[in-house]
Amino acid sequence: MSQHIVISSGDINGIGPEIILKYLYERNLEEHTAIILSSPKVIDYYKRKLGIDLSYNLISGIEEATEDTVNLLTSYGVSEEDITPGKLSRKSGQYAMEAVETGVELCKNGQADALVTAPISKEAVNLAGYDIPGHTEFLAERTQTSNFMMMLVNEELRVGLNSVHIPIAAVKQTVTETSIIRRSRLMYQSLKNDFAVSEPAIAVLGLNPHAGDGGIIGKEEQEIISPAIRKLKNEGLNVTGPYPADGFFGNQSYKQYDGILAMYHDQGLIPFKTLSFGKGVNFTAGLPIVRTSPDHGTAFDIAGQGKADTGSFGRAFELAIRLSENRNQYA
Repeated sequence: MSQHIVISSGDINGIGPEIILKYLYERNLEEHTAIILSSPKVIDYYKRKLGIDLSYNLISGIEEATEDTVNLLTSYGVSEEDITPGKLSRKSGQYAMEAVETGVELCKNGQADALVTAPISKEAVNLAGYDIPGHTEFLAERTQTSNFMMMLVNEELRVGLNSVHIPIAAVKQTVTETSIIRRSRLMYQSLKNDFAVSEPAIAVLGLNPHAGDGGIIGKEEQEIISPAIRKLKNEGLNVTGPYPADGFFGNQSYKQYDGILAMYHDQGLIPFKTLSFGKGVNFTAGLPIVRTSPDHGTAFDIAGQGKADTGSFGRAFELAIRLSENRNQYA
C-alpha cells in the first residue's frame, strides 16, 4: 500500500530544501508518494543553485499527487528576494511554520500518512510570531495532545526525554512520579505500536551524578524515580533503573534496552548525538499523527553550498514510512 509522506520545507534559508532535493533525487520512491510542502520558487531556486535536475509534479491538492514521483504542493507564497541562504529572517520563519501547519492538517484529516519536518530556526519562527520552543511542542498543540514525548532514535538506540526545551534550572521540578510513570507508559506503547517491539524493555536514568550515590548527591532517585519504577513494574511493564547516565552509556548498557528515558534534554541527547550524529531521527511519540525529523538544525553556515549531508533526513523519511505502516498494523 502506498504511503503518502508529506515533507515540510523547513527554513528556506537553511539546508532544508537542499537535503530534501538531494535525497529525493537519489531515491527510488518504490510505490511511495512524496509531497514537498513549499513553493515552486524555493524548489526551483535550489535546483538551479545546486545543479539538481529533479523533476516534480506541481499539484493544487494532495488528491492530485502521483506515486513513484516527487510532488510539490504550494504551501506559502514567496518572492525570490526572500530566498537568501544563510540569513535568518522573520519571513523564512513564517514560511517554515506555514508548511508545518499544512502538513499537520493533511495528516489529521487522513490525506497523508506521515509528516517529515525539515529543520526550522527557533529564532526565526519566534520572530514570525510563533511563541514556541520547537516543533515538538507546536505539533502537540496543533493536535490537541497533552501526553507526548520527544524521542531520538536510530537502529540501536531510542532515547525519550522526561523534559525537553526548558532551562536546566527548571528541570528538577519536572522530575515527579507522575511524569516518569506517564512518559514510561507512553514510551512503552510507542515501542509496541510504532516500532513493533512486542515486549519492550525500558531503562530509566537518574537525575543526579551517580544516580544520587545512595542519597549522598541527591535524593530524587530514592524518593521519586525508584518509587515510580516500582509502580510501573507492578503494572507489568519491564522498566528498570535508575541508572547513572555516564556509566550507562559508557559501558554500552543501552544495547540491552529497547528504550531509554532520560530526565532532561542534554542528558539524553549528548550521548545520542555522539553515538549517532547524522544518522539519528527525531520522532514525536504520543501524537495522533506520525512525525519524524532529522536530528540536526538549519546549518545556516553551509546553506546553499551543496555541502549538507542527507543521511539523517533520509533516515527520517524511511522511518516515517515504517512507523506509519506499523501504526496501521499494531495500533
